[in-house]
Amino acid sequence: MTTPPIAIRPLAPQDKAAWAPLWRAYQNFYEVDLADVTDLTFARLTDPAEPMHGALAWQGEAVVGFVHYLTHRSTWSAADVCYLQDLYVSPDGRGAGVGRTLIDHVYAQADAHGWGEVYWLTHETNTTARRLYDTLAERTGFLHYMRPVK
Repeated sequence: MTTPPIAIRPLAPQDKAAWAPLWRAYQNFYEVDLADVTDLTFARLTDPAEPMHGALAWQGEAVVGFVHYLTHRSTWSAADVCYLQDLYVSPDGRGAGVGRTLIDHVYAQADAHGWGEVYWLTHETNTTARRLYDTLAERTGFLHYMRPVK
């Protein structure tokens, strides 16, 4: 039996039931609980007036991954830049090019809209994803620092 091709489609309001289990699995991977912002996040991702975007990867009738990205101004560029915030591939989709295809989708959006760059973060222990990322982008050497606002 052949594996269906990977199809990337923008996230739409009717996709919430397909997206939600992957969103939960992504949170489990990073050991966080974002239940208090899940509905708001989905609403933003599917609102054309928002600078946030999402897409789902489909193989046949199965959703096998998602990507969330947003655009913002930069002091280093006249063009807006794109932050690829979340990328998740289900265990069933791993090793089949789903992650690469989702990133290529974001690259295509950046090219089409004239965004100055696409960048993202990952945890230093995420070695599997980092092997892919090292083939798709330049590691800048910057370290990420964060302090939650009280």
